[in-house]
This record gives sequence, C-alpha cells and structure tokens, in this order.
Amino acid sequence: MNETRQHDVTRTGLRGRLSVKRPRRSLLLAIALGSPLAFVSTGATRGFQGDGATSQPGGPTLDETRMVLGKWIETQQIIAKERNEWQQGREILVGRLELVKKEFSTLEEKIAQAQKSVDESDAKRRELEAQNLQLKATGDQLASAVTTVESEIRRLFAALPEPTREKLQPLFQRIPEDAETTHVSIAERFQNVLGILNELNKENNEITVGYEVRNLADGKPAEVRTMYIGLAQAYYVSAGGEAGIGRPSETGWRWEPSKAIANDVLTAFDIIQGKHTPAFVPLPVNLQ
Repeated sequence: MNETRQHDVTRTGLRGRLSVKRPRRSLLLAIALGSPLAFVSTGATRGFQGDGATSQPGGPTLDETRMVLGKWIETQQIIAKERNEWQQGREILVGRLELVKKEFSTLEEKIAQAQKSVDESDAKRRELEAQNLQLKATGDQLASAVTTVESEIRRLFAALPEPTREKLQPLFQRIPEDAETTHVSIAERFQNVLGILNELNKENNEITVGYEVRNLADGKPAEVRTMYIGLAQAYYVSAGGEAGIGRPSETGWRWEPSKAIANDVLTAFDIIQGKHTPAFVPLPVNLQ
C-alpha cells in the first residue's frame, strides 16, 4: 500500500514537473508563431499530455518568457505606431494632393482669363492701330487742306486794303514759311487761317473810312480821305477836290484819278459822317 502511494506520489510529482517544463518548450513555438494566443493554446495542450511525457531540461525560464513577451508587445506597439503614422502621413499627402489639384485648377482658370485678356488687348490694339492709321490719313488730308488755304491767303494778302492788312498782320505772321518743317500743330494753323478768313468776311461786308497818302494827278503825294467798299472797291478825295478810284490786283491796289466822281465821293463821305441825309450816290464799280 505504501509503495503504491509512494509510486503514485512519484508519478504525480513527475506529472507536476512535466506540467511545468512543457510550457517552456511551448513558449518557443508561441514566439515563432508571433502570437501570445498560440503560446497559451500550445502550452496548455502540451502541459498535460500524459504520464509518458519526458521533460527537456534547459528550456526558457519565466523571466525569459516575460522578456520575450515584452519584446513581442513592444514590436506590436511599434508596428501599430508605424501603421498609425503611415495612415496620418497618407491623409496629409492626400490632402496636399487635393490642394495641389485645386491650385492647378485655379491656375488654369487664371491662365484662361489672362489669355482672354491678351486676346481682348490684341483686338483693342488692332482697333487702335486701325484708328491711328485713319487719323493719320485724316491728319494728312487736313495738313494738305490748311497748307492750300495758307497759300491762298498769302497770295491774297497783297490785294487787301491797307487798313485790313494792318489789322491782319499779326495773324498773317503766324502762317509758317515752310509747311513741311513747321512745328506748329495743324489745329493751331487751322485756328489761325479761320481767324483770318473770318476777319476778311467781316471786312468785305463793311465800309471802311480812313486817311492815306496817295499820288495825285500831278504825281505829287498828298493826304486824302479813302473809303473802301468791302475788299473790292475804293474811292478817295483830297482836300483840293481831286478824286480817284482804287481796285485790287495781284501786286497790290491800283489807283486812278477821276475828277468826275469828286462830288459824289464827297456826298458819300457826308452821308457816312451823318452830315447828309441818306441817299443813293452813283459811283462807278468794276466787278471781276
């Protein structure tokens, strides 16, 4: 009986030793599988296999097992951290990619708007160039016209009555000598010739009376009263009653003595000065 119990105790102790030893062997398999559940499952299964199992001395100790488990947990934490950082980095890269796409789209819109502005500017430039050419052609025509008018005024200036020439002398001096090299603008030249033409038109509709020195029939100069009828006819009479007729020509005014019109010219002077009642006065006129 005692031997039997001792034998049972021995076998029981042996099983106890086997149950402690086998989890150490199973730990290596769990580490190899990379999962603590594999260790628990394998260790629990092989720790109670039967009476015939033998122990293998030299297996990992409990501290070694804990150290290995700690390394495994640390490894899993590092993997989880790397996975989390990778996920965050991926989200950042995706966000940047979306931002770049939006900026690219915005740049494309701006480029399209800039191209549209360039096209509009080119069209406006071509329109302005066409207008500039048209204005230049018009300016050339105006320059040619004002040059022609200035030439005519210069030609007619010698045929104007002396009082009119004195009045228009400041405007006449503004006419450029050479239209090709002058720095006077076309607008100023037109303003000048229009001023001259307006004054000529005014003088042509008025009767101008004044005193001048003329050569009489004897060839001697004397002061006479002169009456210009517009710009085409004039009469004079001296203090001695000698009269004459004046008419314009290309080289200036020509004066001819005429004793027959002396009384009529005196009467016309009296009417102008208010010394005689208005009346028709017959005076010779030469129209060309």
